[in-house]
Formats: sequence, structure tokens, C-alpha cells
Amino acid sequence: MTKTCQITGKKVMVGNNVSHSKRRTKRKFYPNLFNKKFYYQEEDRWITLLISAAGIRTVNKKGLHSALKDAKQKGYIVNY
Repeated sequence: MTKTCQITGKKVMVGNNVSHSKRRTKRKFYPNLFNKKFYYQEEDRWITLLISAAGIRTVNKKGLHSALKDAKQKGYIVNY
């Protein structure tokens, strides 16, 4: 499974480690992801999402149904 948030679309970024001598080597910045279960009232079932901390805040603010609808519209999730 790819390391991508299913609500916000956050994914791995690439950057540099910079040493004291300013030598640069490649590194990866990983999003803060969690496997989290949510109760989806509209379908009366539990769903599991790979979601970032910012995604959890989005679900708390907008509601699960609205957040899933927006994520599906933007192409972050295929099915839920």
C-alpha cells in the first residue's frame, strides 16, 4: 500500500540531508499516517482509512461523509 493519506492526499516528499559541510544526500519525508477505523452512519458500517493527522482533523471538522465525498472527487480514494 502506498504511503498516501486517503483524505488529504499527502504523500512522501523527497529532499536532502544537509551535513555540516553542506554535503547533500537524498532522503524522504514521510507523512504522519495512521490506520484508523471510522463508523460510517450513512451505510451503517465501519470503514478503515489510511489517514494523516491533518486528515483526522479534517474529518472532525467537516464530518466523515463530507470528507469522503471531497476526497473521492479529488481522486484520493477509489472506493470506501
